[in-house]
Amino acid sequence: MAKSGSISVNTENIFPIIKKFLYSDHEIFLRELVSNATDACQKLSALNRMGEFKGELGDLKITIALDTDKKTLTISDNGIGMTEAEIEKYINQVAFSGAEEFVQKYKDKTDANVIGHFGLGFYSAFMVAAKVDIQTLSFQDNAVSSAWSCDGSTEFKITKGKRKTRGTDIILHLAEDSLSFNESFKIKQLLEKYCKFLPIPIEFEGAIINADKPLWMSKPSELKDEDYTAFYQKLYPFAPAPLFWIHINVDYPFNLTGILYFPKIGSAIEADKHKVQLYSNQVFVTDNVKDVLPEFLMLLHGVIDSPDIPLNVSRSSLQSDANVKKITTHISKKVADKLSDLFKQNRTDFESKWSNIDLFVKYGMLSDEKFAEKAKEFCLLTDAQDKSYTIDDYKQNVVSLQTDKSGQLVVLYTNHLEEQYAYVKAAESRGYSVLKLEGPLDNHFTAYLEQHNDKLQCKRVDADALDKLIPHDKIETALLSDDQVKQLTELFEKGKQRADLTIVAEALSVSEPLITVTESEYDRRMRDMSKMNGFNMFGDMPIKYQGVVNTNHAKAKALLDLNESDAQVLIKKAISLALLSKGLLKGADLNQFVQTEFEKL
Repeated sequence: MAKSGSISVNTENIFPIIKKFLYSDHEIFLRELVSNATDACQKLSALNRMGEFKGELGDLKITIALDTDKKTLTISDNGIGMTEAEIEKYINQVAFSGAEEFVQKYKDKTDANVIGHFGLGFYSAFMVAAKVDIQTLSFQDNAVSSAWSCDGSTEFKITKGKRKTRGTDIILHLAEDSLSFNESFKIKQLLEKYCKFLPIPIEFEGAIINADKPLWMSKPSELKDEDYTAFYQKLYPFAPAPLFWIHINVDYPFNLTGILYFPKIGSAIEADKHKVQLYSNQVFVTDNVKDVLPEFLMLLHGVIDSPDIPLNVSRSSLQSDANVKKITTHISKKVADKLSDLFKQNRTDFESKWSNIDLFVKYGMLSDEKFAEKAKEFCLLTDAQDKSYTIDDYKQNVVSLQTDKSGQLVVLYTNHLEEQYAYVKAAESRGYSVLKLEGPLDNHFTAYLEQHNDKLQCKRVDADALDKLIPHDKIETALLSDDQVKQLTELFEKGKQRADLTIVAEALSVSEPLITVTESEYDRRMRDMSKMNGFNMFGDMPIKYQGVVNTNHAKAKALLDLNESDAQVLIKKAISLALLSKGLLKGADLNQFVQTEFEKL
């Protein structure tokens, strides 16, 4: 007998209803309805295993049919079906979720894993449909087919149905403002996006959409390297092969599975927040996982799947929850453990991959204290000769030569080997080691090294004259008198021709250059950090350089013996050479210097 009524909405539990504002992204209606169909099939399979359904199970399947002429989209399954009473309970009373109740009822009898504990998914149909019909027949003995129809208002009709076989058809009569979904390519695109790893076969236009197996659901012991790389290529068809991967499989105190891949990251920060895909029981939820993964882990690629990550009613964003924090911590620990194992098992191979994971490891150390504690074991420092060290090994290697008179261990580094080559070679000629810290995070990483290692200071190799970068107890004997030093300083001040260059005279080792152009380590580091963080607080301040004149250089005394005109020619050339070595001789000054030198040939 036909029946009419109003849908019961339990606002205490859920929402002020349906229509267009429940979901921010209308396309997910198909995900929700296919997820419900998957639930229906899995429920029947579970009842069959428990002996509560003794009929012929057959091949469980979901079929999607689009009739572009009638503007209808039908989602059909041969799962558990519904009785009229169940339609009343699960469709007309919006606050209930059939999947949740099913799990509660049978939780002690089966490992049945059903998706739809979110509820409300069915009503996403009204985002795109002017009218929704249901044709359904329950699996129960002597069940009678039922039909339900609603035009998006709270009014509905239940009548005798037409379905002859077990299962449910959801028929959407597409609304005029949603006819973009009346296109086969669009439906196929959405099915492949959201449903390609669901456990029940999904057929559309004669083809199975979800033929690929969700590799993360397999046991790691059952898989070979080729399985992981092949799966990666399916996820990211145009990406180069990954370096390595982590297979996560946790069932206590939360459920979490997944595979995280390490791509070749290189030297640029490309924290793409859409490379790790989040699933819930094999249903794609989002690729915006900033609330599940720390930002440094978003440099990775792959899949994570957890029914324990709480989602809002539309599954489009994550809710704040203690489980999320536990999962985040666990993933970070697993990544650190994997890197530690790789380092210990084959250090040579790890070193060969270091240039591709250097940025990732340092990003993690700068942003996650627990990760940093573990990473100290495998974080590598590479010197200008391309030799790699752990942090502790490097400190031991340089401590004898590079400890200054105050007991500070001085770590010399270059952030651009080609530009600072002359400074690096000068340091190496003294037996000093120079690290290559050329990455985008290394300005912050030098500060990290200083903060986490007692009495250690990092100095860029061109920040000062070598004798001043690592000052020792030995005091160089001044070879010029105070008056001669003053006279020499005045000559260089007159010849510098740059307002941003301050001349400072120092009695340095005779092997030091006549003049070295330097920039304060502190000022440069603050300016670089400011730029990287998107600020410009140092941007308007003029950059200041020092011209350190070595009064003990053999040419220093010789300059004083020349007439001023001849001395200025040599001084200007010396300053130009020092600026050129620093990469500061540019434009008209560089052109003039080159032309002058050519004329002397």
